[in-house]
Amino acid sequence: MSSEKQESSVLFSLKELMNLEEDRLRQEEHDRQRQVEDEERRRREEEEARLRAEEARIRAEEERRRQEEQRRREEETRLEAIRQAEIEKKRIEAERAAQLEAMAKQQEHARQLALIQQDQGKKKLRNTLIGVGAGSFLLIAGGLGLFFGKIKPEQEAAALQAENDRRKAAEEAEAAKKAAETARAEIAKLMEDLKGAKDDKTRLELEQKLKEAQEAANKRPGVGGPRPAGAGAGGGPKPAGGGGAKCAAGDPLCGL
Repeated sequence: MSSEKQESSVLFSLKELMNLEEDRLRQEEHDRQRQVEDEERRRREEEEARLRAEEARIRAEEERRRQEEQRRREEETRLEAIRQAEIEKKRIEAERAAQLEAMAKQQEHARQLALIQQDQGKKKLRNTLIGVGAGSFLLIAGGLGLFFGKIKPEQEAAALQAENDRRKAAEEAEAAKKAAETARAEIAKLMEDLKGAKDDKTRLELEQKLKEAQEAANKRPGVGGPRPAGAGAGGGPKPAGGGGAKCAAGDPLCGL
């Protein structure tokens, strides 16, 4: 009986040992499987992280190129606007210089014409006095009357007309000068503001204002716009007493 109990105890112990060994083996297998799964999951996460990082890098590079291209286009637009403004400024200055030169020629023309008319008056008087004879008091008196009654008033009227023409031309030149300076100052300020523009909206507004200022300058008399009323092809008023095609006898400026 004792032998059977001892054998049964040994068998139970062996069975327990086998169960423990099986549990150990199952646990090892489970741990190994979990390690494999953990390694696979870690590998997938690393791959996904690498792909996300690569996608983020590609998007960042595309955004950088897009911004650089936009800045390049904006800079080209700004430089072109500045270049056009400089061209317009030089054109306005050249037209103003041409207008001032034309007015100066017109003033000189009027002065020369007045001198010619005065000289012609003196010649008429001399010829009249010689023709009537130095011994004829009445004829001399008539000559003096002709001089003081007709020739001298004509000379004075011509001189007054020449002075009026000169003064009018000077006033027009001064007004044109002030208008050109104002337009140039406005355009220069808009150019400076455009250089310092910080955003697209401000830049577009300044470019529009600059365009409007240039168009307004073109419309002003003497700076690209319509000529003043009464101005002829030479840029100034025509001398009084003719239709523009006729000149006084001996006029050295006829045809200018």
